[in-house]
Amino acid sequence: MKTLLSGILSLCMFWQCSGQQQKAVYGNSKPISHDLWNNFVKKYVSSSGHVNYKSIKQNPSELEAYLTVLKNAHPAAGWTENERKAYWINAYNAFTIKLIIDNYPIKSIKEIGGAVKSPWDLQFIIIEGKKYSLGDIEHNILRKEFNDPRVHFAINCASVSCPRLMNQAYLPSTLDKQLNDAAISFVNDPSRNTITASAVEISEIFKWFSGDFTKTGSLIDFLNKYTKNTINKSAKIKYLTYNWNLNE
Repeated sequence: MKTLLSGILSLCMFWQCSGQQQKAVYGNSKPISHDLWNNFVKKYVSSSGHVNYKSIKQNPSELEAYLTVLKNAHPAAGWTENERKAYWINAYNAFTIKLIIDNYPIKSIKEIGGAVKSPWDLQFIIIEGKKYSLGDIEHNILRKEFNDPRVHFAINCASVSCPRLMNQAYLPSTLDKQLNDAAISFVNDPSRNTITASAVEISEIFKWFSGDFTKTGSLIDFLNKYTKNTINKSAKIKYLTYNWNLNE
């Protein structure tokens, strides 16, 4: 009996220590500055969201400097929600550019990964020893943890039909306004959506993630929060074909 109890106690101590070690790995990082990313996107991303991948490929040091900051600071429990959300939005966008330039020149992000895996399933992101794919960040963190459909307009998949990549970093202090601005910008962008009172032709993003946009009402209710043209409840909805060409 003593041997059994000793074994149980040892096992409990092991798990307790393991938990402390896990906390030490992911619990001591302090919120980071996104100044490097802000400077980078101002230099390489146009106001319309086009990315100068060719120049980044020739001189990747500025991107790598920011990625190093991300890799060494996993968001922790002590961070505010906006600190964590801004981190993961910027990380998604920065690592997407990393994926493109590592495979550049290409015509589309969908060329990456081959027949076995999509580019969003590649676990090429390592943050304090933990592996992630772009899909992990989008679906398991941004969508699942924050329950904010506006993040769909903040992350960029390096394609023409994606919401444009902002040439500024998302910051905890201004995040709510930035996300509202991103939603307004995307919904009212005539190159991505055509909206009238009686009919809407909108991005397939609204079809792929319809559940995210209809948790508190209809899709038209959601669109009316941001569109400049109020849509009738009975308006017909059509989804536009997505353009996966590179946003350069």
